[in-house]
Amino acid sequence: MSQNSLNELIEQLAAAIPPGLKQIPEDVRKNLRLILEGAFERMNLVTREEFDAQVKVLARTRAKLDALEKKLNAGS
Repeated sequence: MSQNSLNELIEQLAAAIPPGLKQIPEDVRKNLRLILEGAFERMNLVTREEFDAQVKVLARTRAKLDALEKKLNAGS
């Protein structure tokens, strides 16, 4: 999850806090960030950059496989 997305989620959660608790917004935001970062870390999620890199590797592998299949079919 990108920092921007995480910040947006924190802001949405902070806005949902009852008015009586909004007196401590900075503490709430810090705690929400820690809670969310911990939860996302336990989920073992990959970053967008890692995902995009694997998509590229998979596309290159698919292209090589297609080329090898064509070569094999041409020889038969």
